[in-house]
Amino acid sequence: MNKDTRREFFRRLAELDPEPKTELEYSTPFELLTAVLLSAQATDVGVNKATKRLFPVANTPAAILALGQEGLESYIATIGLYRSKAKHLLQTCAILLERYGGEVPNDQAALESLPGVGRKTANVVRNVAFGEPTMAVDTHIFRLGNRTGLAPGKDVLAVELKLLKVIPKEYMLHAHHWLILHGRYVCKARRPECWRCVVADLCDYKQKEMTPPKRR
Repeated sequence: MNKDTRREFFRRLAELDPEPKTELEYSTPFELLTAVLLSAQATDVGVNKATKRLFPVANTPAAILALGQEGLESYIATIGLYRSKAKHLLQTCAILLERYGGEVPNDQAALESLPGVGRKTANVVRNVAFGEPTMAVDTHIFRLGNRTGLAPGKDVLAVELKLLKVIPKEYMLHAHHWLILHGRYVCKARRPECWRCVVADLCDYKQKEMTPPKRR
């Protein structure tokens, strides 16, 4: 893709969904951090079911710590890897209280230093909670960046850095959500639904199927 094609790519996604939102449910930066930490190898739907039970009882670092390992596990046991996630969340809560007065820092390095929080999670929190123009590359965005020709790269960091370089500035804030939602619901892994894609004519993918499959 060239510069003009990329601009048109995002113009169409923006027209389709001017104010995209995360599908994780939260009301504070700490709730968002918790939800994203829990979402690794889990669905947003599954995380939301767990946090609907957890947050009314404990939605601050101090309250989470007060639950303890077993208490926290009882709320998130439906989520994959819940034991290790509970351990990491408790460790993160302790650090937030000790170093940041219980607040979530808007700092990439500080966030990445928290147990269970990697580069992608830090980027999500900074983008969604603090309105920073970051790019969190998950499997959907990695696939889409390579498949469409938008930002080819051999790994997630390469795709992230390429996207940060080529996405027009005016679209950067919401670009993460446009791409993840497009990858999740249209440009799917096994069979991209090119026949209903608003950017299909701009995409470099060679095996486009422009006719929807017949229903059996």
